[in-house]
Amino acid sequence: MIATARRLDSVQEYYFATKLREVRSLMNEGKPIINAGIGSPDLLPPDHVIPALVNAMGDHKAHGYQSYLGLPELREAMADFYKSQYNVSIDSESEVIPLMGSKEGILHISLAYLNPGDQVLIPDPGYPTYASATKLCEAQAVTYDLTSNNNWMPDFEALEQMELSKVKLMWTNYPNMPTGAAGNLEVFENLVAFARKHNILVVNDNPYSCVGYENKVSIHQVEGSLDCALELNSISKTFNMAGWRVGMLTGNADVLKEVLKVKTNMDSGMFYGVQKGAIAALKTDASWLENQDKTYIKRRELTIQVAHALDLEPELQTGGLFVWCKLPAGIEDDKAFVDGVLHKQHIFITPGSIFGKNGEGYVRFSLCVKEEEIATMLERVSKKQNA
Repeated sequence: MIATARRLDSVQEYYFATKLREVRSLMNEGKPIINAGIGSPDLLPPDHVIPALVNAMGDHKAHGYQSYLGLPELREAMADFYKSQYNVSIDSESEVIPLMGSKEGILHISLAYLNPGDQVLIPDPGYPTYASATKLCEAQAVTYDLTSNNNWMPDFEALEQMELSKVKLMWTNYPNMPTGAAGNLEVFENLVAFARKHNILVVNDNPYSCVGYENKVSIHQVEGSLDCALELNSISKTFNMAGWRVGMLTGNADVLKEVLKVKTNMDSGMFYGVQKGAIAALKTDASWLENQDKTYIKRRELTIQVAHALDLEPELQTGGLFVWCKLPAGIEDDKAFVDGVLHKQHIFITPGSIFGKNGEGYVRFSLCVKEEEIATMLERVSKKQNA
């Protein structure tokens, strides 16, 4: 065989890609697996979104190459979304780029700014793609700790003690995945001040702020953030359109131009119908989001009952798509715990250690599971407890 690139030696196949093959195999054997591990929304987009996609198919422009910058009305809808949800003014002409999902943006930003040997600050626990993209660019991932003792917020005193001379990028994620920690204006102010002091580009990954959180936060609510911070956002979680692959990147116009150098060489624009559907979604009335939040509140309450039946300690977060739980005292191996629940109760949940060493001893439940399935989960784990 032809040898692979050395950069692949530093990364592994994404955990869920591997684990879901096992889950599918068990299902093919007839096992009644309930998947409470993946944050893939099972609810439908707003009613007016799919007709917008379908109607777009009759437009003579629908089937040709699209602009790398997306339709002007899509960028305007994204800017309007930032104004309505976060009270942040974004220039739709120069300060927002539509993305084919924010995962694409993570790699594009990394390719635009990282050289071999550069260092990147990555939260632990955190989304594994931050580290993977860093390593694929042959840069060095340097983790910074998020712990329950500090409410899963950055410890800025500890950050200031680190050697930062080679650090070029810093990934942050509030509201946080996997822990659900909401974040707030104070932590964003500290991040912006830290970035300015050390000449670091901060990127806040922000797909969850419109799912259940009373205060919708954006790093761009901090004055001067556009000079040193980018923000990724997504309609995947907010409007149940994960498979549509629509995200956005906001920030300083000059910085976005550099990201565009990568993007314009990697894709040829987003499908026209998807853009039209995304525009419709971004214009959805706030009452729709409020009704969706009620669904997730019910699911969270039921899932917490499942967690308690397994002797887990759920952290009481108000928003996001997950319930983050500490393992029972005396049990430390989260992957073994997850495998036990999968093979005995036929429930798939996520081990916290895949998000970093500070996730060890935790597990994560997804709320993208129908209430009747959560009730079945509760019945299964309750039988275990009573056996």
